[in-house]
Amino acid sequence: MFNESPNPPRLVGNFPLLPLRTKVRGPVYPLPFPDPPLAAGEAPDPDDESYDILDEVLALFRANTFFRNFEIQGPADRLLVYGIWFVSDCLSKIKPSAGVREATKDVTNLALDTHFAIPGDPAWPLNQVRMIDARAPWGWARSQGNANSAIRG
Repeated sequence: MFNESPNPPRLVGNFPLLPLRTKVRGPVYPLPFPDPPLAAGEAPDPDDESYDILDEVLALFRANTFFRNFEIQGPADRLLVYGIWFVSDCLSKIKPSAGVREATKDVTNLALDTHFAIPGDPAWPLNQVRMIDARAPWGWARSQGNANSAIRG
């Protein structure tokens, strides 16, 4: 959905700055919150103006984890792969016997961890997805091989 936008997103380090539904100021354009407000655990419809890339990651997480290959067609696809990988990593850190409070603490610690690999590091699990295709007009990576095995570790 986000690759079809008539206005291509700004890129910072091959990472697209797509609009987010947030109250925090930052480098991305904030999207409005749904009116009327949604119940906890619900996401806006994809056609809603407040639908953001995080909603897309969560909506497509389960289906996309079953793909053996994932062709990256634009900046939003790369962000989608990163998001799916992060959600998968979060779920792997939560113990099956953990309560809500402990699971929240584990995921928060994972998000705030300062010892993490970044794209290009040898420990980065998505290095095979990061190969640059010079023919791509956006200078973006194309999937080479099995991207989902990189997500699963």
